[in-house]
Amino acid sequence: MRHAIVRLSNRVDAVLLRLAIAALALLVFVVLLQVVARYVFFQPPVWTEEMARYLMIWAGLLGATLSFKRVFDPAVFQTRGAGPGARLSLAVQSLAVVVFVGPALFYSFLGPNLRVSRGYLTRHVRTMSETLDIPTVFVAIAVPLALGVILLHLVARWCATPSASRSGRADVGV
Repeated sequence: MRHAIVRLSNRVDAVLLRLAIAALALLVFVVLLQVVARYVFFQPPVWTEEMARYLMIWAGLLGATLSFKRVFDPAVFQTRGAGPGARLSLAVQSLAVVVFVGPALFYSFLGPNLRVSRGYLTRHVRTMSETLDIPTVFVAIAVPLALGVILLHLVARWCATPSASRSGRADVGV
């Protein structure tokens, strides 16, 4: 079971890496199109700013999952080597992640008084983007997706081999 979780984490990371690269490439293209249209043709498309903003959100949140997987995330403290210090370090880091990610993930689906209709995602289902005329839920879904993937990677850190847990890197697909 432990190896299956680590493999799942690695596969999800590989897919999200490709999506992040695609989002960044598309972001660069859209911004370049906007610059050329604005300063060469004096007629920028109205949708380019909004598209660039949404791509930046997706690229940033996907990048956060990639950074977490590769242990580039900020840590309160890290202990090198084996022993209880390494496990304590991982436990403190895990607690910090759960304290941050847990409520944000919770309120992605539920709003005040635990009402689904007032949750972050549900509110975005009814909201349309200004120029692209798409539901903003396609942008908002990036938040719970990224947070869920970070939790998956956290579980994979705990499931990694004992030598991986000491360094926080090996056998976690880094």
